[in-house]
Amino acid sequence: MKVTEVTNTERGESIIRRCREIAAWTDVPGETTRTFLSPSMRGVHDLLRAWMEEAEMSVEVDAVGNLRGLYPALRPDAPRLVIGSHLDTIPNAGAFDGVLGVVLGIALVEELRGRRLPFAIEVVGFSEEEGVRFSKPFLGSMAFTGTLDAMLLKIKDVHDVSLGESILSFGLDPAELPAAKVSPRAFAYLEMHIEQGPLLESVSRPLGVVEAIVGQSRLFASFTGKANHAGTTPMRLRHDALAAAAEWIVAVERIASVRDGLVATVGNISALPGAGNVIAGDVAATLDLRHADDAVRSASLDKILLEAQQAADRRGVKFAWRETMDQDAVPMDESLTSLLECAMLAANVQPVRMMSGAGHDAMIVAAHLPSCMLFVRSPGGLSHHPAESVLAKDVAAALTTGMEFLKLLEARSTSTGHEA
Repeated sequence: MKVTEVTNTERGESIIRRCREIAAWTDVPGETTRTFLSPSMRGVHDLLRAWMEEAEMSVEVDAVGNLRGLYPALRPDAPRLVIGSHLDTIPNAGAFDGVLGVVLGIALVEELRGRRLPFAIEVVGFSEEEGVRFSKPFLGSMAFTGTLDAMLLKIKDVHDVSLGESILSFGLDPAELPAAKVSPRAFAYLEMHIEQGPLLESVSRPLGVVEAIVGQSRLFASFTGKANHAGTTPMRLRHDALAAAAEWIVAVERIASVRDGLVATVGNISALPGAGNVIAGDVAATLDLRHADDAVRSASLDKILLEAQQAADRRGVKFAWRETMDQDAVPMDESLTSLLECAMLAANVQPVRMMSGAGHDAMIVAAHLPSCMLFVRSPGGLSHHPAESVLAKDVAAALTTGMEFLKLLEARSTSTGHEA
């Protein structure tokens, strides 16, 4: 038993080393920043392709830049399990967000050591999830599910390069996007991902099973008052846009704090003209609001918008807002989620069910394919940060759980005589 435990830890350490090797491919020297179809993505593709091919997988890059490795089944017309996550990053990222799930998928195939299952396994490294380059997330999984609208090919990045042009410059053909859609033989999707939060660490558990991905509302808010001299304008005669915004931000925090599971963030704010001796005339801010219950999220948004309007009215300031995202909560497939729990128990890991407060490719795929998610503990709850990390023993537990999940799918397939 002791030898097996050491071997598992070493396997976890090997997966971590691979993630850090991928992190070295970056658009910005000295940090890990890798955006949609940037030059550094080619290096990542080359690394992953080599590992996939060594594991007896056939490899291709589809028209949106998703890297796809297929491990064939016993027969060519067999059903297909998809295992995936994303390869892009936020600016100055850590080494594990997204990438860990792809490397774990390859590791699962390697653990089979050439043994064929009643179902094929397709490991997908999605080209884009974070939305950094084109301010539009999930481009990779949208193409994978056939929901990438052709109009999106016209959106542009900060360098005035369109999405369609970026695909062409990477050597791909936007006309081939329909072929990027998931195979009709696919029967399930598994995504393994770092938790990006502190819950698992708080209960001393290495892994968690995701029940649902919370719904999100995002918007831009603007407060328009009147800029004027800070020394000569009496307080009672001011139309201070920043004061109205500040009162609203405090109200946002108050509303979110009294509702369990609700999180609300004003993450960006700008004030003009931006001088220390001038009353702010214009303020722009963002709001990010999340909850697992869409009705709660909607009602909370109404309260937040009412607070903004009242804060503006009290100061003779105009308030306006524009929605940029309204994403419903996405439940994971209950049958697969239960199977994943059984796999954890078989791997001697006590299951923990939890919500995902962050968005993932699974929320796009789940509308088209039964999906489940496995979370790996994030030490310190840290993510989207260069110091983001994972523990080798937790990664080993995720790999063991993944293997048990494959065994359960295989047993289910054998007992029913058809797809898993």
